[in-house]
Amino acid sequence: MTTTLVFLVAGVLAAAAIYFAIRYFVRNSMRFGGAQVIICPETGEQAMVEVDTTRAALTSLIGQTDLRLENCWRWPLREDCGQECLLQLEVAPEDCRVRGVLEKWYRNKSCVFCLKPFTEIELIDHKPALLSPEGITIEWKQVPLPEVERAMATHSPVCWNCHVAQTFRREHSDLVVERSVR
Repeated sequence: MTTTLVFLVAGVLAAAAIYFAIRYFVRNSMRFGGAQVIICPETGEQAMVEVDTTRAALTSLIGQTDLRLENCWRWPLREDCGQECLLQLEVAPEDCRVRGVLEKWYRNKSCVFCLKPFTEIELIDHKPALLSPEGITIEWKQVPLPEVERAMATHSPVCWNCHVAQTFRREHSDLVVERSVR
């Protein structure tokens, strides 16, 4: 009876330790995950980088987070840089995230098609899109990291619903009936 109780307690403690380790790992993966905007120490200009989130999360489990870049818009030409920009991520990671940059960009803007103002930006499911100068709606994932800043200067904001409608209209024009406004 006591042996069973000891094994049960040990199992519960092991499960709790695994739960908290996984939770800590996921939290740290999210903290450094995604593309982030930094100021490149070599050029003094904004750059987009991605941190090796698996390495950062695993090393944070032992108490010393080891940050290394997984991708930078200056690579492969400058892949041998000292990665001094990583110091900026430890100081203010939330301010560097592309999500934060995009939320600021959409703030106080309206969809160019339906004129609905952007309130809360959904970047997981119904992501807002862009209208290119050529008149084609595109998703942010179609914009390469080095081009994000230029896209914000040259493209217009589009809500998810209008992006889906415009994409359908472009890809299936034979199924769309245009009606005049009376």
